[in-house]
Amino acid sequence: MSEYSSLLTDLSGNITNEDLEQLKSACKEDIPEDQGESITSSAEWFSYLEKNNKLSQDNLSYIEHIFEISRRPDLLTRVVEYRTTVLKISEDDEIDTKLTRIPSAKKYKGMYKDIIRQPSEEEIIKLAPPPKKV
Repeated sequence: MSEYSSLLTDLSGNITNEDLEQLKSACKEDIPEDQGESITSSAEWFSYLEKNNKLSQDNLSYIEHIFEISRRPDLLTRVVEYRTTVLKISEDDEIDTKLTRIPSAKKYKGMYKDIIRQPSEEEIIKLAPPPKKV
């Protein structure tokens, strides 16, 4: 069994039916509703993602994103470990090669202050003062 197959088997073993519904909901934009209803196991979900080019042995960014937004850090950690140990892609390499997943707030916590700025005078919406009570 390849390490990739082992990863999917390990992930499948940690996804309950309730989890599967949440994961399918998190990727509802990529799985048509009628096809989503026919997916009844995590193995079928992984298979669907592979057939639709959302998942492959060397492209795990989609499921990393889905696990992150579904609040499954345990599954995300397993995928990141596979990526860094088997594929030898580190966080820095991933950024350099544009294989990035949606950044987590934790990962980029310090960078957001550069993005957030004070609005200019033209951008500020002026509100009228509240009416005075009589």
